[in-house]
Amino acid sequence: MALILAGGRGERLGVLAEERTKPALPFAGKYRVIDFTLSNCINSGIHNAAVLTQYQPVSLIDHIGFGAAWGFSHIDGSSIRILQPYLTRKEERGWYKGTADAIYQNLQHIEEYEVELILVLSGDHVYTMNYAEMVRSHREKDADITLATIPLPYEDLQRFGTVTVDEEGRVTDFQEKSKKPESNLVSMGIYLFKKDILEEYLAADAQIRSSKHDFGRNMLPAIVSAGKHQVFAYPFNGYWRDIGTVHSYWQANMDLLEISLPLLFGAKWPIRTSEHIRPPALISNSGDVANSLITSGCVVEGKVEHSILSPGVKIAEGALVKDSIVFADTIIGPHSEINYAIVDKEVVVGVGCHIGSGDNFQINRREPRIFSTGITVIGKRAEIPPGVRMGRNCVVACNVRKGDFLASKIPSGDTVRQRRRVSAQKTS
Repeated sequence: MALILAGGRGERLGVLAEERTKPALPFAGKYRVIDFTLSNCINSGIHNAAVLTQYQPVSLIDHIGFGAAWGFSHIDGSSIRILQPYLTRKEERGWYKGTADAIYQNLQHIEEYEVELILVLSGDHVYTMNYAEMVRSHREKDADITLATIPLPYEDLQRFGTVTVDEEGRVTDFQEKSKKPESNLVSMGIYLFKKDILEEYLAADAQIRSSKHDFGRNMLPAIVSAGKHQVFAYPFNGYWRDIGTVHSYWQANMDLLEISLPLLFGAKWPIRTSEHIRPPALISNSGDVANSLITSGCVVEGKVEHSILSPGVKIAEGALVKDSIVFADTIIGPHSEINYAIVDKEVVVGVGCHIGSGDNFQINRREPRIFSTGITVIGKRAEIPPGVRMGRNCVVACNVRKGDFLASKIPSGDTVRQRRRVSAQKTS
């Protein structure tokens, strides 16, 4: 069975993850990020799964439902469960302290399934992979644990756990986010365990007070270092992206616009999703679309270049959307320009606005680690007044209203938040 870790807070995604968990992020217009992992399971013949949630789970739970959209029908014995933290009279239960602790607290649910192998997956990665081939390799080598790995450029290695392997593919060292990694092989967060070994090490890790109870930080380095069990790497050379940052999320979406990457258009490996019924997209006589993904319910009267529009987006006449991602039911007003930006759902952009304008920019002063690559982000349900000009690396918080804007020109690297409103209270 598959255990999908989907409780990530997404701190490096800023306002995009303020009201949703990372796996619930809209992706490629009509999908959510977790759709790739769920589709991989069904396409690989894995019909029993559990999704472990914690941070802001409502959107994700609504999306998954009973899992029928992916083929978890219950009729043929397949099923999917949503597992959340809960309190009992025992003190050891509560909020998940780490990825390993999340599974440890749900061992009683795993015991209900008579399976030999447990596949631990992350719900916030974009890729297509046949897990059945990984299982086959695991059995052929009589491995106790198998880790999926992929080579990455040196500049990306510090964000991930890296592994060193011998000539037979056996893992000899595991480093978590090392400043000086000894290998360019990155752990993809895909772990295949013999069930009894997983239970053994989860129980052992739970007793270590100093542990962060995390697979990458604690459990796997300890297992590899001990040398007691056979740990092998499973090499993967396909497309894989961790969407943990604003830029990596934007880039992964833009990658899908390349014809050479048929990630969504492979008939033999369909990516499934749960979606609301909407009418077909409409491109009017004044509309102009190039190299973009336009989903159902969109109405385009303006110009869209190298961008992705989620369902129900409306682009008014004279407007331009370029190199951007626009979430569901957002309205871009007449003669407005959206450039190199991510606009969340149900945003209203007024007439004649310029979002993400200018080539020169400053790093965002409030959140320099998150907004430093020039992408401007507009939070959910924000209302941008007519005529506003906003530079690069700007952030507009969720639910900001027109009255919250103190100026019509927002310089690069600025942040717009809700103004504090003090209501007058009548006294008798």
